Amino acid sequence: MSGPTHAECEALRRTPGATAVLFLTDRCPVGCDHCSVGSLPRSPRITDWNLFTGIVDELGSREGLQLVALTGGEPFAERRGLQLATEALTANGKTTAVFTSGHWAGPRIPLWIRRVLQATGTVYLSTDSFHAASVKPPTVEAAARAVLESDCTLVVQVAGSREEADRWADRIPEAEVHRVPILPYGRGRLLRQGMAERPVADLGACHLLNSPTIRYDGTVTACCNEEVIIGGGPDRLRRQATRPEELGGILDGLAADPLHRILRRTGPAALASLLTQDRATLCGACWTLQDARSRQRHISVLFDLLESEAT
Repeated sequence: MSGPTHAECEALRRTPGATAVLFLTDRCPVGCDHCSVGSLPRSPRITDWNLFTGIVDELGSREGLQLVALTGGEPFAERRGLQLATEALTANGKTTAVFTSGHWAGPRIPLWIRRVLQATGTVYLSTDSFHAASVKPPTVEAAARAVLESDCTLVVQVAGSREEADRWADRIPEAEVHRVPILPYGRGRLLRQGMAERPVADLGACHLLNSPTIRYDGTVTACCNEEVIIGGGPDRLRRQATRPEELGGILDGLAADPLHRILRRTGPAALASLLTQDRATLCGACWTLQDARSRQRHISVLFDLLESEAT
């Protein structure tokens, strides 16, 4: 089932309410040094299946939602959850995009994996020098073949040099090859120490606030920042759904939050007077503003004023 291209996925992520991320598991058997979540083979996974099934059903029935990204951890490390999510979301007319290292590939692809791929629109296959320590290039190529044979759109993600990306473009000419930065979260934090600070005015808008993340345990975050997903960052970016029927209201509330709407439209530049120094990342500026709004009522009133002017 051919899905959207990378450019089309990015366009949907800039559309409020059109996308969401379903964080299937914290587990991953690969253990890359640049992992922005810090996933390990024995990390937490789904335990409350009634809650998880209900979350998937709520996403499947959510009006306006078009694309659900399935990620982790390694989604293929959570067989039952991945099968359930891809089948149910597809049956409800949603397109899925699965992010994977391809560690599961080999001379013979298990039938359950082929069925998952047949229910998937787009596969983001991550490979680079960090992954290669555990997932060798022939395994990645076998995964790519399985994805293409299932008529999925294939995007190869490379956290490395342009030369490395070009090599993968030559190896898998049917794939889109997309370079991604190493994020300063999880184990990747050690690789991004000393990042240069940037003026707040240069940080731009955050379109990722259009695409909330729902963890398998009901934790909902306003964006896809992995640090927030695993419990870091400001509490204002995080909510908890204890019952599936709470999910819709939580997602609506995060989308309507005045600060989030400002950051989606213009970025932190409109609120630069509240930031006393430059920030290395847009997330750093956002976190400072989230904390400021939580602490000081007069700043909360300023956010509301800016929001009313924007509308």
